[in-house]
Amino acid sequence: MEPWLSVVIPVRDEEENIFPLAEKLIQVLELLGKPFEVIWVDDGSTDKSFERIVSLTERDSGIKSIRFRRPFGQTAALAAGFEAAKGEIIVPMDGDGQNDPGDIPRLLTKLDEGYDVVTGWRKHRKDPLISRRMPSWIANRLIVLITGIKVRDSGCTMKAIRREILANVKLYGEMHRFLPALVHWMGANIGEIEISHHPRRYGKTKYNLSRTFRVVLDLINVKFLLRYFTRPSQLFGSMGIISLMAGAACGMVAVYLKIFEDLDITGNPWLYLAILGIIVGIQFIMMGLLGEIGVRTYYESQDKPIYVIRETRNL
Repeated sequence: MEPWLSVVIPVRDEEENIFPLAEKLIQVLELLGKPFEVIWVDDGSTDKSFERIVSLTERDSGIKSIRFRRPFGQTAALAAGFEAAKGEIIVPMDGDGQNDPGDIPRLLTKLDEGYDVVTGWRKHRKDPLISRRMPSWIANRLIVLITGIKVRDSGCTMKAIRREILANVKLYGEMHRFLPALVHWMGANIGEIEISHHPRRYGKTKYNLSRTFRVVLDLINVKFLLRYFTRPSQLFGSMGIISLMAGAACGMVAVYLKIFEDLDITGNPWLYLAILGIIVGIQFIMMGLLGEIGVRTYYESQDKPIYVIRETRNL
């Protein structure tokens, strides 16, 4: 029987959290009364995480695993799980034990109200203030400001997503935290509910403040993807035209000063600004044309995964 629900759990060096999370998760899923699968994605763990996952797969064929050859990151792990998932509904969640499986029925209930995606809101986060909560708060405000998607906790992994929504979503970099913005661009209805968040009992977080800078760079990328990915010439072409017009205006000033003020044009800063504006404008226009070629290549070429799988079980 094909699963109705797929739970995707990326892990990296979480050996002590796997069994407690798996036990509680199975209890919750069995109460739903519908077929399910649990896909554990080992993101290149160096501890005994995968050995414990393997022991789970040997007990139950509904528990499946994917193991990467090396760490590719949480986004790649989620992408691998999404691609392998067979359920109509997909629920990603963290493997560190801080997400509560008991919130899954509430996510599904909210989804039944007509939403395509329901994302969790960790209103009362149990993480350190300086290293986790504050950077997350700043990142979420930037995401709302730039994308316009009013989700209070974009970085929360725990969500309920309809399978067809993910069919055309490709994740790169740190893009998993921008999933609400990406699916909203596709016309998806997005809901949000408050979920539980527990203190980490075992292990250490794999993320630090350096991740914030990567998120900012990916946010710029997302803004470009949402507005100009299929028409880059409009972005770079507009910048090029503005630069050309500014260069032409500076050139006219230089000519005016030469003709009517009899100033020596040699070394005149207006002349150099005119040359710079024209050159930069031409470069922007050429970048737009090259971007158009790249977009067509992207859409017409074969899809390539962003990860390398070492082995799978029960898939």
